[in-house]
Amino acid sequence: MWSGSTASRRWRTGGLIAIPPNPRSELDHAADEFNLVRPRLFGIAYRMLGSASEAEDIVQDVWLRWQAYDRSTVENTAAFLSTTTTRLAINAGQSARARHETYIGPWLPEPVDTSADPALGAVRGEALGFAVLLLLEKLSPTERAAYVLRESFDYPYRQIGEIIEVTEANARQLVTRARKHIAAESSAPVSTSDHRRLLTAFVDAAQTGDLEALTALLTADVVSNSDGGGVKDVLAARIPIMGDERVAKFVAAFSSHFWTGAQITWVQANGAPAILLSRDGVRYTLLAATATPSGITHLHWVMNPTKLEGFSRRSAAATAEDSTRG
Repeated sequence: MWSGSTASRRWRTGGLIAIPPNPRSELDHAADEFNLVRPRLFGIAYRMLGSASEAEDIVQDVWLRWQAYDRSTVENTAAFLSTTTTRLAINAGQSARARHETYIGPWLPEPVDTSADPALGAVRGEALGFAVLLLLEKLSPTERAAYVLRESFDYPYRQIGEIIEVTEANARQLVTRARKHIAAESSAPVSTSDHRRLLTAFVDAAQTGDLEALTALLTADVVSNSDGGGVKDVLAARIPIMGDERVAKFVAAFSSHFWTGAQITWVQANGAPAILLSRDGVRYTLLAATATPSGITHLHWVMNPTKLEGFSRRSAAATAEDSTRG
């Protein structure tokens, strides 16, 4: 646990030593303030970086800075911590983009279990799904920050401008430009029940290699991305597969071995239904999909073992005592 102990004072009363309770330290109070906004800080950092592990690193860095800062000079704790998180994430995003450009095969966000951590949605659930996170990758870190702060957390433009150090007018322009980019490449979503129905039908058809059924579930311009990160023995496609017929044939081609002995667990990844595949107790794939009224537009196969560890680690952390206390 975060600690900031205060030495107990002892005095004698009737020959006995009485030890009064220690008053809470100033650092304990700082930890309480930090914990109140920590879910939001993680939510900002995750949406900007697409990585739960990197977002946790940012949040931990913010705590260390908050711990050492002259907190008596801070008028609004939440604003100060959000600003620090956003600026650190902007800096991290610049180097992350360079890493993604040299990533072996398609890069996908590290999934998070939003059923175990509902606070991740914060005020709204925007900018959390795989498809939008991938679109945000195409924006500059500053544009991405402005969009996330506005669409996911409803920050006023004035405050967004202060956080990313631009004028209020420029903050509006950044958000507007990002919205247009997202809208131009996005499709209307479906309900959670319809999303699950489409994914269930896809998994059923995938296990049997039913080409006709697979093709019927996919849109003509569907894209399938497999993120294996170049890890040895992970059989992930190194390039995106595009088009309903090509994707259907690709999925059907490995139906005889990919699903053999697989345990299928339904989870909620990034706010939508997904399935986690394991074999002999070892997780090997998380399959998520972007579903629209016209069918499935994107298939996201997360096969990089490191990213799957992050999914389970985040799930465990949500049900355990806060990791920063200890």
